[in-house]
Amino acid sequence: MNQQLRGMCALVIVVLVWGTTFPAMKDLTATFSPVWIILVRFALATLILSPFLWRARRTDLLSGVILGLVLFFCYLFQVEGLALTSSNRNAFITGLNVLVVPLLGVLGGRLPERRILLALVLALAGLAALCWDDGAWGSGDTLALLGAVCFGIYVKVMEIRTRLALRLMSVTAAQIATVAVCAALWLLAREVPVGLGAAGDGANYWQSIGSQLAQYWPNFAYLGVVCTAAIISMQAWGQARTGANEAAVIYAFEPGAAAFFGFFWLGEAITGRSWLGAALLISGMIVSQWNTEGRPAAALAPE
Repeated sequence: MNQQLRGMCALVIVVLVWGTTFPAMKDLTATFSPVWIILVRFALATLILSPFLWRARRTDLLSGVILGLVLFFCYLFQVEGLALTSSNRNAFITGLNVLVVPLLGVLGGRLPERRILLALVLALAGLAALCWDDGAWGSGDTLALLGAVCFGIYVKVMEIRTRLALRLMSVTAAQIATVAVCAALWLLAREVPVGLGAAGDGANYWQSIGSQLAQYWPNFAYLGVVCTAAIISMQAWGQARTGANEAAVIYAFEPGAAAFFGFFWLGEAITGRSWLGAALLISGMIVSQWNTEGRPAAALAPE
């Protein structure tokens, strides 16, 4: 097996693991607020990747902070949307972030290429088919779409900042730590004071959080250790041995993996028309990314 094929196999594993994050987080939204899920997941990953922050250059730390701020809102919208819609539907809408990047060029006065127009037609047709059987467009879908837009902006910012990076893992560790800090500040400003509003409520609030964390620690350990920290190494290794186009096509199947695991994990069934919509969406993602030149491999990552 040559190096390129090994890299592609590694990226397939990466996509399969990423696909499990949607049902895993959906499972947690019944108990935890979205920001608590983000905080615990990224705090665990920060602990594991913290050695890469040792002696990190200022440029890498700055890039990590900028990326982390954008990534926090990516996950905030995504997990908020997960609480209001199915995990597979959220995954397919989130996958539209690959269309956001080329569309950002329109704001700069550049007309979209034909492949982008074709990708948009396929994506819109896919969304229509997806909403036909699964119900009308709702607030959860809007939040997922906002998350997709943020992910698209994140990929564009990553494309710029990775060209300045001296150590990519230092940038990665810094952005993950920034997400954790943003989530902690958000909780202190918006959620924790609610639990401290009346006498004795503070103790009950933290006791409740502690018991829930003890109950769901396997989910958080899986999200933080496997899906966020460990899989980053495999992704970096795989992308270093795979072409940009091949990696983009593999990443396009992340929503399909999420639908597969959503069925077995949460029992979320997908109808025939929904599968048609999913196929159209994935086709649009592939068309939008194929033969895109001049793009660093690190800028491909949907997460």
